Amino acid sequence: MKRIALVSTPWPLFSRPSIQLGTLKAYLGTQFPNMEVAAHHFYLKVAETIGYSLYQIISERTWLAETVYAALLFPERLEHIEKVFCKEASGNPLVRKAGLKTLAAQVKKVSDAFIDSTDWGAFGLAGFSVCLCQLTSAFYFVKRIKQRFPDLSIVIGGSMFAVESTRNLFQVFPQVDFVVNGEGELPLSRLVRHLRDSQSHEEIPPIPGIISQKATSNDTPVSFSQMETLSNLPAPDYDDYFNLLKTFSPRKTFFPTLSAEISRGCWWRRSQGAAKYSGCAFCNLNLQWSGYRSKNPLQVISEIDNLTTKHKILSVAFMDNLLPMKESEDIFAGLGKLSKDFSLFAEIRATTPRHILEAMQVAGTHEVQIGIEALSTRLLKKLNKGTTAIQNLEIMKHCEELGIANVSNLILHFPGSDLMDVEETLRNLEFALPFRPLRFVHFWLGLGSPVWQDPRAFGIKAVFNHPNYAAIFPPHVFSSMSFMIQAYRGKLGLQKKIWQPVKKKVRVWKKGYAELHKGPLRTPILSFRDGLDFLIIRQKRVGAEPSMHRLVGTSRAIYLFCQRHRSLKRILAHFPEIAEDRIVPFLRMMVDKRLMFEENGRYLSLAIPVIPTGRRPHTIES
Repeated sequence: MKRIALVSTPWPLFSRPSIQLGTLKAYLGTQFPNMEVAAHHFYLKVAETIGYSLYQIISERTWLAETVYAALLFPERLEHIEKVFCKEASGNPLVRKAGLKTLAAQVKKVSDAFIDSTDWGAFGLAGFSVCLCQLTSAFYFVKRIKQRFPDLSIVIGGSMFAVESTRNLFQVFPQVDFVVNGEGELPLSRLVRHLRDSQSHEEIPPIPGIISQKATSNDTPVSFSQMETLSNLPAPDYDDYFNLLKTFSPRKTFFPTLSAEISRGCWWRRSQGAAKYSGCAFCNLNLQWSGYRSKNPLQVISEIDNLTTKHKILSVAFMDNLLPMKESEDIFAGLGKLSKDFSLFAEIRATTPRHILEAMQVAGTHEVQIGIEALSTRLLKKLNKGTTAIQNLEIMKHCEELGIANVSNLILHFPGSDLMDVEETLRNLEFALPFRPLRFVHFWLGLGSPVWQDPRAFGIKAVFNHPNYAAIFPPHVFSSMSFMIQAYRGKLGLQKKIWQPVKKKVRVWKKGYAELHKGPLRTPILSFRDGLDFLIIRQKRVGAEPSMHRLVGTSRAIYLFCQRHRSLKRILAHFPEIAEDRIVPFLRMMVDKRLMFEENGRYLSLAIPVIPTGRRPHTIES
């Protein structure tokens, strides 16, 4: 075996090279230096064919994405598939105008041209990375390629295939020979080695992390096989992506965003050994890993420096589910010292300290997704977030001050949530209005998540495959497989009803935020200017002149002291000369005016400085 093909089918984000393909290609290159590894970022070609705007919309909607190739896989089910497509496309004129049949014809033409023009017989193995939105497209490619080259070994892997989701896979899709369970480097390299040295699949012994038709028939236990450390990982190889991009006409070229990783897994999920379940209750993103590992800061800095220099690109998205807390400051400080004008994206926890956010901002972090999920501490406890509403508001405020776009979510309809959660959310939303609005998302049940594992604890009576899969797949496939997106019974109607006021409030928030940021200056909605012994707070209002407030002397000092949330006990200790019966009424007045937020005896000032904190040495921080 002299050649291996790695393929990523639609619908990942077209503007980023596949980190799965890039990382696997680079690693296999170190293990088999004389073997050619061809990485086909084919989704990029589809995006170029149908248009980037249309592709982007489809790639952001799971059911839209899965219906397009489903229409090619199962043309006899077109009527059922089209119903799902039309429902999902109802709110988007561009997708409605395109139509399922036209879209399917377009992607079939470009997909078949790629399949037919590639000499798959020259490869000893074809591997497919299958993540969200790639299920039907990957199966279409596997089926078509196997029809033409039945002797080609095919392996699939990715986040769509955890242990439970591989059940009966070989029976319903016999074109698949192997499945990688977990991360791919070690299992795939061992599989390549055995395929190279064996005459048939029957001669291949059990490989940790590899599920085969033979193993399933023998009931061989499924295991992980992952690298102990990420320090041996080479930098991703994205040459194939950029080479494909160079073949496009000038009007179809663009500057991509480089995909990078610092870590794998989730340290929040790992850190709760005594809890009933670990990690966020709704999350199933880390099923393919065991534990949490991160790269050395110098390794990360070197990779980003070399990749951005090589490809002449400055936009980088860290694909980690959660950045490492200890190493992050060193990593971003090091990236800042490179003196490159980066545009960085990362996902972080709400407990990320202010000084790390500052290091991220200096390095060029323009956008973050924070694990906020709720503005009700009561609901956050049900979600097992390990955070509080005041912590969420504080990091939202810090992002607003630092100019980091916070593109985070507010989960609605979480099973087990109730009117008290809704009421707390509505109250706390009043204090979030000065900050960038959250996006509301409806809870969906993920296979393998803590909610799925223990549904009754969350008031769920039954779990089953999402009914959209019944429209997309034939009955024998739907009934045989467990899909990543599940559905459930358990007061869904009640959830939709009680969360309606929050949806309405978020829409008003979004509209008001946009209106108050009109104009050339785009000043903060709630800000202050410091006069050393007095403070002037400016509170912008929709449809009215700004409200102005002046704090003098100790009032100013207390307000500045609460730029980070402080307990009443801490405030009293910091200002021992001021009696409690004078401080508490002041704090209550600030809360009543929405200038401060209070939760369980802790207080947070909400106004952000017009002049950044780093240029104000007199700010009280102790």
